[in-house]
Amino acid sequence: MTELDTPWKDTLESYFEEFIAFFFPQAYREIAWSRGFEFLDKELQQVVRDAELGRRLVDKLVKISRQDGEEAWVLIHIEVQSQQETDFAERMFVYNYRIYDRYRRSVASLAVLGDESSKWRPNQFDYELFGCDMRFRFPVVKLLDYQQEWSALEASRNPFTTVVMAHLKALETRQNRNQRLQWKLALTRRLYEQGYE
Repeated sequence: MTELDTPWKDTLESYFEEFIAFFFPQAYREIAWSRGFEFLDKELQQVVRDAELGRRLVDKLVKISRQDGEEAWVLIHIEVQSQQETDFAERMFVYNYRIYDRYRRSVASLAVLGDESSKWRPNQFDYELFGCDMRFRFPVVKLLDYQQEWSALEASRNPFTTVVMAHLKALETRQNRNQRLQWKLALTRRLYEQGYE
């Protein structure tokens, strides 16, 4: 069984700015990075506990400042499962509104999907009743899309390019341990060559 959650969580915590730059460039341009950022693990755990939405290893809530001076919170959700989840968009909505309801902060929900289905791309939750309409949309990054951009990944020095490469190769080499070992060695070497430890 491949353990994918912990590497994502560790890398996200160590290289949050690079994560946003790589996956969500629009958000990156609007964040005032010079003002720093803060992970809000306790606040997120409170929301998760209240919502009873199950085990969430790679969800992160981060306090940032925007270029216009407004403080905002960013909910990062990385779904690294190999199957579709029917209530994913609803869970994103529930997290978002519970954070807003509890803390009265602007919240951006961002999702990275690491599953193997190219067609599964949940990016909104909506419902309508008696003329009352609710629609919640959020940006989604699909890791499978990077398979066609392998040479661009190789050319980038952002540490998340290596994380994406490792994720894709973990899926590809699931049945071939020798090939998996060769990719692990090559990608680890790549990180050292780029100055990472």
